[in-house]
Amino acid sequence: MANATDISISKTFIAGLWEENPVLRLLLGMCPTLAVTAAVKPALTMGCSVIFVLICSNIVVSLMRNLLKPHLRILMFTLTIATFVTIADLFLKAYVPDMSETLGPYIPLIIVNCIIICRAEACASQNGLVVSVIDAIGMGLGFTGTLCVLAGIRELLATGKVFEIVVFAARDPVTNEGWFTPWAAMGMPVGAFVTLGLLLGLVNLITKKQA
Repeated sequence: MANATDISISKTFIAGLWEENPVLRLLLGMCPTLAVTAAVKPALTMGCSVIFVLICSNIVVSLMRNLLKPHLRILMFTLTIATFVTIADLFLKAYVPDMSETLGPYIPLIIVNCIIICRAEACASQNGLVVSVIDAIGMGLGFTGTLCVLAGIRELLATGKVFEIVVFAARDPVTNEGWFTPWAAMGMPVGAFVTLGLLLGLVNLITKKQA
């Protein structure tokens, strides 16, 4: 991203939503994108955790940017990120244990999520507090929105539900009521790859038409 002095805050925010969307444009954070999007609830929880870590780590990195030494910056980024990931992980274990168990190791793995380190290096370490926070919010919302769209498609086609609310009435083999036949593959890893591939293709198509 260009230096914040050359761009408006609104453009910084919008960039994370579309122009530099972490998943659909930069192809960052692929591991959680593919692993936790079988349903919307875990995808939303993961997204909120990433937003929390992004905002907090960007704030700290921005505040200490003038003290960073080139050969120590990655170490400082990692320690800062690890601190807030631990807070998020412990919070989920304490207050949402079922969701914490569902997400398993993917919350701790936020520590090595390329999105967090990328924003610390490209934005927070070079810009002031306000721009760093806006950048974190935009990138976090872009990531979370993509996860929720991907999860919504998969959950709907795999179960006929979204947020456990019935949208498509599944056909009952005994009474023959309902019309929808769930696509079991959408709840499996193959469903994540296929859905993400189609979304990336759609984004590329839109981009070409805009050009």
